[in-house]
Amino acid sequence: MGGSSSSQQADQSETPTYFTQEELSKLKSEFETGGVEKIKPLLEKKVKELDNTELNIAVTGDSGAGKSTFINAMRGLRKQDEGAAAVGTTETTMEPTGYPHPNLPNVRYWDLPGIGSTRFTAGSYLKKMQLKKYDFFIIVAVNRFTENDAKLAKEIKRLGKEFYFVRSKIDADLDSMRQQQTTFDEDAEMEKIRSDCVSQLGKAGIPDPTVFLISSFKKNMYDFPHLIKSLGAGLPNVKESVFVLALPNLSVEIIRKKGEVLKKRIWMWAIISGGVGAIPVPGLSAACDMGILIAAVIDFRKCLCLNDAALRRLAEKTSKSVEELKAAAQSSLLEEITAQVIVRLRLGAVAVTVSAIEAALYVAPGVGSVFGAGSSFLMTYMILNDALKLLMETAEKVLAVAKGAH
Repeated sequence: MGGSSSSQQADQSETPTYFTQEELSKLKSEFETGGVEKIKPLLEKKVKELDNTELNIAVTGDSGAGKSTFINAMRGLRKQDEGAAAVGTTETTMEPTGYPHPNLPNVRYWDLPGIGSTRFTAGSYLKKMQLKKYDFFIIVAVNRFTENDAKLAKEIKRLGKEFYFVRSKIDADLDSMRQQQTTFDEDAEMEKIRSDCVSQLGKAGIPDPTVFLISSFKKNMYDFPHLIKSLGAGLPNVKESVFVLALPNLSVEIIRKKGEVLKKRIWMWAIISGGVGAIPVPGLSAACDMGILIAAVIDFRKCLCLNDAALRRLAEKTSKSVEELKAAAQSSLLEEITAQVIVRLRLGAVAVTVSAIEAALYVAPGVGSVFGAGSSFLMTYMILNDALKLLMETAEKVLAVAKGAH
């Protein structure tokens, strides 16, 4: 654990983004009247709510626009992976098809038939697709956006939902242009394509739209990183945190963002772990609820794409074995998580030497100081903080190995 106690205090006193002001006030008053035991049920409810938060993302566009490839890219899957959306098939279904995220099944991408590729009139399409159920919409086109795309965007706006225009397969367009021109300016050509899309949508009644030019095969290029940031920023706080955790590990920046989201849950786990389930563990300076510790570390691994299924998919993608990836990461936290692994890694070891004054700085946001030194709260907080830090470093090492293999 690095950082001074004052910086730790500042870090801990940040308002957690997934509590409403009303919930924070209730936490504070319950804590003041009944202490930690009184707020535990509220926190258990919140943890369950976060685990069960659903996110439904609609991807619409005409057949051949690249919706399936985009849906797979956002879920970190290739077309041959289990659960991948079928690519290159003729669109026959008129029903929305849902594809759950491989690690977080409450996050679903829905493939909606394009408004222009269906038997429906625009009006009956809007009714049939039940637009209210989706959190936001991605409207994908491969060449031109149509009047129907604009009509759909207007209806989505009327419902108070966000929508994003995505122009796909930009790499193929640029390659084709590059072969036809002796001097080629990629940025200038991209701006021409963007201006053309904006102009089409403007004529159809969408003023100043933002259009993202992407390739689903080159997720660190063109507008893909900018699109990901925009999609998250348009969501309410709890759903934004879920969206971030469902992203594939495309960059160090995404891994660190996931770490920030997970870190904001640690104090809740720490408070819940105190009391009834806490038992003395040889090698640790305080009693802990080892079940909660192990469950939290397993959850961190899943969200950071370090669970076995995610590592297996990555190994297939990079032609490396899972063993090679694990060897490069050199982390015991990729083994089966047991009490012995946690003790052996000396996670939270610094808690042994923390003074009572420093311990008082570990606070639950909106509640105030909760425990003295040596408490189950402090020990759990330290262990999970250390484990998260190690797993983030591990995820960054795995990413570097994967990038080196391409």
